[in-house]
Amino acid sequence: MKISAKAEYACLAILALARRRPVDPPIRIREISEGHGIPERYLVQILLQLKGAGLVASTRGASGGYRLARSPASISLGEVLTAIDGPDSPPRESSRPANQVLASVWEDVRIAERAVLDKTTIAQLAERTLPHEWVI
Repeated sequence: MKISAKAEYACLAILALARRRPVDPPIRIREISEGHGIPERYLVQILLQLKGAGLVASTRGASGGYRLARSPASISLGEVLTAIDGPDSPPRESSRPANQVLASVWEDVRIAERAVLDKTTIAQLAERTLPHEWVI
């Protein structure tokens, strides 16, 4: 599976939003852009796609910005990737036996990848990125 730069940027943006508490003010595009090295103009397009998919919400005005539209536990990594890159494309069909065997394997790989992406939530990823406190 190839992950596009746009999809990776979308995942970084979603993680930035997931790290915010619900009581925190919305996060501004510039803050996400500077924190993750994502070009602002590109990030605007990405956030609009994520908004169209119902994954993020925006607030206008001086205290505006972006926030998650749903809880991070209810958003899967698979949803984010699909919102940005669209659904997976089906394998190419062929009448040759060797091609059919390979196509079957590629489909199994695609299904396994999709299962991992669909069961991995943004909350799980955000938890992995938080600094851990060590108690001695």
